[in-house]
Formats: sequence, C-alpha cells, structure tokens
Amino acid sequence: MAKKEETPKPAEKPEGETPEPAEKPKVETPAEKEVSAEQPKAVQEGPGSKETDKDARLWAMICHLSAFAGLVIPVVGCIVGPLIVWQIKKEEFPFVDEQGKEAVNFQISMSLYLLISAPIWILLSFVCIGVLIPFAISIVDLVFLLIAAVKANDGQHYRYPLTIRFIK
Repeated sequence: MAKKEETPKPAEKPEGETPEPAEKPKVETPAEKEVSAEQPKAVQEGPGSKETDKDARLWAMICHLSAFAGLVIPVVGCIVGPLIVWQIKKEEFPFVDEQGKEAVNFQISMSLYLLISAPIWILLSFVCIGVLIPFAISIVDLVFLLIAAVKANDGQHYRYPLTIRFIK
C-alpha cells in the first residue's frame, strides 16, 4: 500500500470574518514631524540633553545673569535677582525651574562663603593676604555665573561647582 501524501489545507475561518491585515509601522508625515518638533519638551536630565525652547533658554540665562543685581544691592541682591526671575517663570518652563534653583543655590552659597570668610580675611589683612579673599570669592562667583549663563543660553543643563543645595 502506498501512502498518500496530503497537502496541508489553509486554516479555514468562520464565515463573516475578514482576515486581519498585518500591522504597518507608522510613518510620520513631514507635517506631523514639524508639529512634534514645535512642542516644548520636558526637562531631560543628562549630560548630553539640551533644551530646545528659545524662551526657556532666554529666561534661564536671565535668571543666571540677574545675580548682577548684587552690584546694586550688595550681598542680598545677588540672591534676590535670580530668586525673583525663578519664581516668576518656574511654572512656565521646567528648564528655568531647574536652572533657577541652581542659580539661587549658588548665590546663597557664595554669600555664605563671603560671610564665613569675613573674620579670616579681617585677621589676615594685617599680613596683606586677607584682602585677596573677598576678591577671589567674587571672581569665582563671576566666572561661574558667566559660564552658567552661556550654557543656559545654549540649552545645556549646568550645575555649579562648590554649591550647597539648599533648594532641591
């Protein structure tokens, strides 16, 4: 007896059902890509992430540069300037919220360093070294403030060194 080879039959579907089409990957049209690019993105933590919203970058830069108010009102103005800008714009832009906290924390830290070093530089001023301490702290403040402003304008997430994180 010879065996008959049977060919497999396709699976039969019950009547009334149509076969489901295979899922195609979604392809964005140029218009959809343009719309998605215009929407502001949330703050992305990370060394390589960048802010794309121009207004957020501008306000973050202003937040850092507002510490120059300390030139008008010494010690207190450098804290009040970033604090005001941060409080006004933190709800509108997450990037400004993050950078505002950084600016305020840094200015509070620098003010504390100046106040703590006051007795030291008064004592060391008799040796002519103490006069350099407040200038050194002010130059460090100025340099890091300008670096932070440039980085914020570029949309980069910047963290100041030598900062005590009072506001998290």
